[in-house]
Amino acid sequence: MLAAGEAGQEPAAPCCPEGGDRVKNAEEKSDMSIAALVGSDQLTQDGDDDELLLSVSAFIEKEVGSDLKSLKKLGKLIEKMTEDKIKLEEQVLTISSEIPKRIQSALKDAEESKQVLNQFLEQEAPLFSSITSHLLTAQPWMDDLGAMITQIEEIEQHLTYLKWVSQIEELSDFEEILAQLHWPFITHTQSQAVGINWPAGAPEIYGTLETLFCQLLKLQASDELLTEQKQLPEKYSLPECPSVILPIQIMLTPLQKRFKYHFRGSRQTNVISKLEFSRGLVMLILEKLASDIPCLLYDDNLFCHLVDEVLLFERELHSVHGYPSTFASCMHILSEETCFQRWLTVERKFALQKMDSMLSSEAVWVSQYKDITDVDEMKVPDCAEVFMTLLLVITDRYKNLPTAPRKLQFLELQKDLVDDFRIRLTQVMKEETRAPLDFRYCAILNAVNYISTVLADWADNVFFLQLQQAALEVFAENNALSKLQLGQLASMESSVFDDMINLLERLKLDMLTRQVDHVFREVKDAAKLYKKERWLSLPSQCEQAVMSLSSSACPLLLTLRDRLLQLEQQLCFSLFRVFWQMLVEKLDMYIYQEIILANHFNEGGAAQLQFDMTRNLFPLFSHYCKRPENYFKHVKEACIILNLNIGSALLLKDVLQSASEHLSATAALNEVGIYKLAQQDVEILLNLRTNWPNTGK
Repeated sequence: MLAAGEAGQEPAAPCCPEGGDRVKNAEEKSDMSIAALVGSDQLTQDGDDDELLLSVSAFIEKEVGSDLKSLKKLGKLIEKMTEDKIKLEEQVLTISSEIPKRIQSALKDAEESKQVLNQFLEQEAPLFSSITSHLLTAQPWMDDLGAMITQIEEIEQHLTYLKWVSQIEELSDFEEILAQLHWPFITHTQSQAVGINWPAGAPEIYGTLETLFCQLLKLQASDELLTEQKQLPEKYSLPECPSVILPIQIMLTPLQKRFKYHFRGSRQTNVISKLEFSRGLVMLILEKLASDIPCLLYDDNLFCHLVDEVLLFERELHSVHGYPSTFASCMHILSEETCFQRWLTVERKFALQKMDSMLSSEAVWVSQYKDITDVDEMKVPDCAEVFMTLLLVITDRYKNLPTAPRKLQFLELQKDLVDDFRIRLTQVMKEETRAPLDFRYCAILNAVNYISTVLADWADNVFFLQLQQAALEVFAENNALSKLQLGQLASMESSVFDDMINLLERLKLDMLTRQVDHVFREVKDAAKLYKKERWLSLPSQCEQAVMSLSSSACPLLLTLRDRLLQLEQQLCFSLFRVFWQMLVEKLDMYIYQEIILANHFNEGGAAQLQFDMTRNLFPLFSHYCKRPENYFKHVKEACIILNLNIGSALLLKDVLQSASEHLSATAALNEVGIYKLAQQDVEILLNLRTNWPNTGK
């Protein structure tokens, strides 16, 4: 321990160098700590330098780190920092030297602009004086030019006046020439008389007429010289028509006067119930129609008469006089909504009245051509003929309507009438179902067939094909049909009458089926004795001198013959063909199932059956086809099997029993003439034979 008095003395010097170094390091660390404390105080006091110090500290930490070995990088780091400092100083010096140059250049440009502006100001004063002097000098010229323009306008007015004067003079001359020719030619006789009895100097008159006509055309320099046509209301949807040329207007003037005189005002000739129109002045007629139709809408007879007169006039206008179909016509007036709907109503009303009248006629079911064999092939009753004529007339009345939608509305009317007539025929037919072979029932069937056939023919007509295309467009816009139906219409697989035709065909098939069933029941009743024939014990063919028809088959064949003759006379050819083919199909199955399969046959019975069928039944139908046996396939082939000789029958039976494949059995059957019957059916028929030899088994 040290003495108390020695505590204030300095420590003794170290006895070795290492001890001195440790002391020195300790002092340096102490100084660094003090410096760090002082620096910390300064950072706290000076907030602006915080970020800078932090950045420097982070930079040193990144470049040097805590590894003492990294201190050797300080030399390179200092060099790099020195280079960066020099570059920054150079940039600062460069910028400092460029800014004054730019300012000096801008000042120079401003000075030059000021000088140019001063020059412009100096030039402006003499230029203003020069312009003012020029305007004063030109003022007299401008006054003279204005006076000349005024004179030119006056001259143009004088020229226009002279042109009208010339026109009036030429119009007068033109009218005088027309008067010499007795224009207008009101009747066809008058025009012929003028052509035959020409006035004196007629060639000169016609030459003058031609010259004046051409001069009026030249004088007609603009549309202002034309009389504008009176425009009818937009509800009539009239197409635009070119204006009438001036000379034609002059020629129409007397006709217009006559038309207005007779068909306007309170003249006795202006009677709504007498619509004898002039045949030339279409627009006047359209005006007349537009004014008269509202007075006629609710008088069916007068309105119908109006429509008839309009249609006759339209037909003559287009066919005789070649009036273009694209111009305004009376059909546009009839197509106006109110008028058109009334037209449809009247057409429907009179058509239904006509149908009532013809169905109540005494000759309603009699053919007009019953005494003419070549013409009466369809055996069409009078009611069907009149009805289809009615539809044809309606088509002729509306086919010249200007728009497809209007035509489609009339087409719907026709389809409604067809459906109404079909319903009426069905009602009458139901009253006759107890006697389906009578004349009246057959006449109804002929009527249904005729209407269906005619509608099918109309479906291929160009007019209805065009309507089909128009209907396709309307349905496509309204999404009224499925894609399949639209596709069928577009590909012409269906027609506008398909719905009606299908209903009529269904009715026709139902009526034919009733007739076939009725005749078939009669035939079955007549065949009862034939079914009970003793086929098992009949004598063989060699035991008979001559084969003859079975007596029990006579009622069957007589009934069949009588009904065929009756229906052949009462049904048209196409219907009768369907009838007898349907009947043969049922008769074939009946004889096969109820007579052949229900009995056993010895050699004589099989031969008798074949004789009855091939020599008596089949020939009943030879008048209607070349090979009637082809319609009795079951009966024909059954007779073949039953009448095979013993050897062939045994061989066929063995083949069928031993055949391992269907093809070999089919070939064997085809070889003996069997194509319709199946193998099992043939085996059954073979077992119906009783003339098999005794094999001792």
